[in-house]
Amino acid sequence: MKLIHLTDTHFVPPGKTLYGGDPQATLAAAVADINRHHADADHVLITGDLTHWGEPDAFESLKQTLQPLAPPLHLLIGNHDHREIFARTFPDQPRDANGYIQSTLRTAQGHLICLDTVVEGTHAGWYCETRRQWLAERLQEAAELDAPVFLFMHHPPFPIGLASLDRIALQEREAFAEVIAASPARIRHLFFGHIHRPLMGSWCGIPISSIRAMNHQCWLDFETEGEIDGSFEPPAYAVVLIDEECVIIHPHDFLDASAKFSLIDSPVDDWAQAYD
Repeated sequence: MKLIHLTDTHFVPPGKTLYGGDPQATLAAAVADINRHHADADHVLITGDLTHWGEPDAFESLKQTLQPLAPPLHLLIGNHDHREIFARTFPDQPRDANGYIQSTLRTAQGHLICLDTVVEGTHAGWYCETRRQWLAERLQEAAELDAPVFLFMHHPPFPIGLASLDRIALQEREAFAEVIAASPARIRHLFFGHIHRPLMGSWCGIPISSIRAMNHQCWLDFETEGEIDGSFEPPAYAVVLIDEECVIIHPHDFLDASAKFSLIDSPVDDWAQAYD
């Protein structure tokens, strides 16, 4: 199975920019690149912060920009989004019985479980008892089918070591971890967004990863606590290759314009002489 993971598109209404960047142009370039090189992907998942302020025009612009995407699309919401406006703009995206934007996608390689960690009025993540019960039931279903699980969410349920971002991560971490720990299902990977940074590691024995955002990034700063410095490090999406033995993740800087050359056929005199 091939998945494409991208995150934090932060769309604004047409004609506007965000911190001087153009989210629409960047995502359009990502869509074109995915269609050109990964039209065979089984699914594309965007892990939230689809818009920056949740305006209807921003959601509509996002919808139009994603329209040409070849693989099937699955959207999560983030703290910058508005749940009801999202639901009106993307009525085909599934919701649970309580109206949260979360669902399970069953595939040959396991269950892709998409979570809604949003509470309006705060940038921090929340996953209430109702949602935790929903997740526990989905994990139990996967266990009964002996299906591996891949989790997708916006907010990380753990600290990442950057104080300003940790304050707005998932708040009910222990309760969330209890749901995960109580599940007999095998969770093979957790994908998330929110931090606008490439990150990989493990949490509670589960491999985790995130990827750079579409419009702007959060600068890697372990010292500042009160501010979040932004940057225009290049955007990226991840190509995820999954089989029974491996989960392989390739971050791709799709806008990289540096010269491409053959490492086999190109002359090597210059560098060979340097190492004589």
